[in-house]
Amino acid sequence: MSDFLATLTHGRKFKAAVIDLPIEDLKLFQDKLNALIDDREAQEAADLEMNAERNAQIDAIRKQMAELGLNTEDLDAVKAPKKKREPRPAKYKIEVGGETITWTGQGRMPTVFKKELDEGFELSDFLI
Repeated sequence: MSDFLATLTHGRKFKAAVIDLPIEDLKLFQDKLNALIDDREAQEAADLEMNAERNAQIDAIRKQMAELGLNTEDLDAVKAPKKKREPRPAKYKIEVGGETITWTGQGRMPTVFKKELDEGFELSDFLI
């Protein structure tokens, strides 16, 4: 919490901080603070109005769930299992010593490919 908020929210610290201020300045601060509070309350009321339909729908769903004997934990149990994605097809192929080595182009490059690239070949030379 900032020092300002600590002073503002603590009664004795606040009183000590404003003890030297004239009453006119305190009343000016009071008016500004009241205006801020009124604005915040109006904004919250507008937000509630905007969300009234949504909140009504949520309440209706909660009532239906209560009638059926369901709760939110039941919804979590219905999650579909994750499907394992298909492996990526090989994009590059190289033959070394009668053995074919493939690479998708993703992740670390196999050392066989690195050696060939260091010898002057291009990666496009190994496209499938």
